[in-house]
Amino acid sequence: MINHNNSSFTPDYYQMAKLNRDFLPQDGQYEALMVYKKSECICDVTDYFCKTFLDRHRDRTVDQMVQAARSGKQNIVEGTAASATSKETEIKLLNVAKASHQELLEDYKDYLAHHNLEQWKSTDRRYRHTRQRCREHNDREYYNTILPNCTDEMICNIAITLICQTDVMLRNLIEYHKQAFLEQGGIREEMTRGRLAYRREHPQQQPAATTTALSRCEAELTAREQQLAAREAALTAREQELTIREQELARLLHLAGEIGDDGT
Repeated sequence: MINHNNSSFTPDYYQMAKLNRDFLPQDGQYEALMVYKKSECICDVTDYFCKTFLDRHRDRTVDQMVQAARSGKQNIVEGTAASATSKETEIKLLNVAKASHQELLEDYKDYLAHHNLEQWKSTDRRYRHTRQRCREHNDREYYNTILPNCTDEMICNIAITLICQTDVMLRNLIEYHKQAFLEQGGIREEMTRGRLAYRREHPQQQPAATTTALSRCEAELTAREQQLAAREAALTAREQELTIREQELARLLHLAGEIGDDGT
């Protein structure tokens, strides 16, 4: 444990600590994001729905729905955590979260269609009521309280509403980060700003010491960039997999449209 009363911690140390916090700030405060809170609610609603209305041992949809809900939430967490060092990774992860929620949305719509249940339309009073309640409540406790009193049709429509609202938030968040990247640049630009700020704060610093510190920092950043590159490669593979799945689904839907009621 660090003892901050130790005399070795000079004023220069605290000044440097403040400067380092300003350089590549480690925000990562995903818990405060409303889109993260809604993704938590989606996970809870999906978990309850699958356990109550689907057979885990006979229906493969259970694992797919639970995994899609979890992927949506976890990629928001990972994307926010990566924001300090790679805006590109952050944006990619948020897009993966968005795609996972879209996959889950289709599962809920399919359930309604296959069980002759209704997806409420915008003119339906139940739709307006649900939309308003989902907009007002982003706390998990609320949904965990009301779910035992809901039918499968009600839960599907609640989940669909939450997913659609989360999708809008993710789209806006992605656009915000894209604009921030265009205005501020990425990690290289941030490193340049950090170096300039360091030199302004330490005009009398010995060049050799400065060079050593910066070299160590660059080595750490290089290692981090290599890790991010590997992660981005995995994300690219995931995006390609999603594209293939979407193409296959479109092909199957096209084939289904060509087959009439008489089988011809």
